[in-house]
Amino acid sequence: MKITAYDIALRFVGTKEVAGRMANPLIMAMLKLDAAWPEDDEVPWCSGAVNFVCWLLRLPRSKSLRARSWLNVGRPIKLSEATPGWDIVIFRRGPDPQPGADVIEAPGHVAFFGGLEGDKVWSLGGNQSDEFKLSQYPAMDVLGVRRLYEEVV
Repeated sequence: MKITAYDIALRFVGTKEVAGRMANPLIMAMLKLDAAWPEDDEVPWCSGAVNFVCWLLRLPRSKSLRARSWLNVGRPIKLSEATPGWDIVIFRRGPDPQPGADVIEAPGHVAFFGGLEGDKVWSLGGNQSDEFKLSQYPAMDVLGVRRLYEEVV
């Protein structure tokens, strides 16, 4: 049996931000892995969550808290080719107009690919309504999909 990044990410489901001056120590560990500046968990932490899971598995990482930084990691694949397990999906976020995938320093969201259902993408990740969970996002908001691991046959 092979354990995938998605399997590991499932272990973090239910991890939530703590409102106010306190912070969830697990989320802070995810953030502090690659950045010294976060003082609490009420900052964007989706990329920190993906980096943390990838760090645990020694997979390629963006080492950045910017969601769009993941557009520079792994092998680009089409959304129709994505499979749950090792693939991540990067979304645009915020009001239109949004810049394209060539602009890394713009709002975004990153999570592990969980499946495609019609025009919706299931994603498993952090900072989805302030917690680590499985959520759906519009497929039209996908900026890119990256494969982090290629199985050696």
